[in-house]
Amino acid sequence: MSPLSGFLAVIVFFTAILVAYLTKQFQNENSNYLSSNQMKNTNTNTKVKTIEKEKVVAETLNGRFAMLGLIAALGAYLTTGQIIPGFV
Repeated sequence: MSPLSGFLAVIVFFTAILVAYLTKQFQNENSNYLSSNQMKNTNTNTKVKTIEKEKVVAETLNGRFAMLGLIAALGAYLTTGQIIPGFV
C-alpha cells in the first residue's frame, strides 16, 4: 500500500466517524426540537406558525454535509493539486 493510499484510507475512516457522530447529534437535536418547534408571529393576532421538524433537520444536515464537502475539496486540492483527483 502506498503512503497516499494509506493517508486516504485514514481520511475516509475519520470521515465515517464524523458522519456517525453527526448522525447521533441530529438524533439528540431532533428529540430536543420536538418541544420547541413553534415561532410566534409579530402581528397583532395570536396565530402561531409551526415549522415542520423534518425540514429543519434536513436543512441542518444539508448545511453540515456541504461544509464537510468543502473541507474535503480543500483537502483534495492541497494534497493533489486537483479538486477532483484523477480528472484532467
